Amino acid sequence: MGLPATAIPEKIFFKIGEVCDLVGVQAHVLRYWETEFPMLSPQKNRSGQRSYRRRDVEIALRVKELLYDDLYTIAGAKKKLQNELRETSRLKIVHAEPAQKDSFIKEVKLPEPQEEVLPEENFENLVIDEPEDFEQIETMELDEDRREALTNLAAQLLELREMLKLNKSESAGLQQRRY
Repeated sequence: MGLPATAIPEKIFFKIGEVCDLVGVQAHVLRYWETEFPMLSPQKNRSGQRSYRRRDVEIALRVKELLYDDLYTIAGAKKKLQNELRETSRLKIVHAEPAQKDSFIKEVKLPEPQEEVLPEENFENLVIDEPEDFEQIETMELDEDRREALTNLAAQLLELREMLKLNKSESAGLQQRRY
C-alpha cells in the first residue's frame, strides 16, 4: 500500500469525525465505502457508534488515493486494494531490529539520585522511618517529554478501559437474552 501523506495520531481508536478530518471526506462517504470495501470495517459499540482502528484509517486513506488520485472505479479500487492486502498479509520473516529513535515511546533518562552526605557524628543517632503513606515520598519533577508520554499513555489506558466496559456490558446483555 502507498504511504499516506497524512500523519495519523498515535491512538488506538478513532471516532468517525476524526477519520473524516484525517481522510478529508464526509461521514456519509466513509459509511458508503464501508458497504463497498469489506476490508474497511470499524467496530461498533452498543449504541452503534463506529470505532476505527489505525488499520481502518490507513485503508480509508488508501481508498481515497485510489479513487480520487489514481482515478480507479469502485470495482477497480476494490480489486486493487484486495490484491495489495493479500500481498502484505503473507507471512514474512522479520529480523529483530532495535527500535527507531523516531518511535512513539521515547527513552527518558532518570535523574541521577543525589545522596545526602551526613557528618559521621550523626550516624549513631540516625533513625530511618518508613513512610506511612505515599504522600511522604518525594515526587520526581517531570520534564515536558515525560509529561506528554504519560498523558498519552493515560489517555490510551482510559480509552481501553471504556472499550472493555462496553464489551463487558454487551456480552452481559447477550447472556441475559439467551434464556
